[in-house]
Amino acid sequence: MSTICFTGHRNVKETPELKERLTKQLETLIGEGAEIFLSGMARGWDLICAAVVLEFRERYPNIKLHLILPCPSDEQTADWCDSDKAEYSRIFDLADRVEICSEHYFDGCMKVRNQQLVDLADVCVCYFNESNKRSGTGQTVRMARKREIKIINVFELCGHI
Repeated sequence: MSTICFTGHRNVKETPELKERLTKQLETLIGEGAEIFLSGMARGWDLICAAVVLEFRERYPNIKLHLILPCPSDEQTADWCDSDKAEYSRIFDLADRVEICSEHYFDGCMKVRNQQLVDLADVCVCYFNESNKRSGTGQTVRMARKREIKIINVFELCGHI
């Protein structure tokens, strides 16, 4: 059994091509024994991945979606648009487990969440544009490299969709 964490840019838009690449990658990982999937529930990549995991649970009832939140939901989503808040709530309600890293938002709570994602994972599935190294995604990928866990960058696999 292995645990997969997700990290990626917030401005990632779900396209049929992106979803197909992600779906194929996750199906491969499930075939290799992945059972637990960790999402930090940021907009963009995290929400896309969590939604795909939930779709997979219909075919693979053994897989689990665990949420690792930086702070309470109302604080994490305070400035989000209504559609993103609705998707967040839908995924939150269907998750198998929720862990909240901090009782309140503070400047470092995203970093704490990112470290927890990496510490619990065997594989990091990311959507990381190397030209954006100073992002939270870049930080999380560096943490994964330091821990020497496998990193699968869907951005590179997709030909930059």
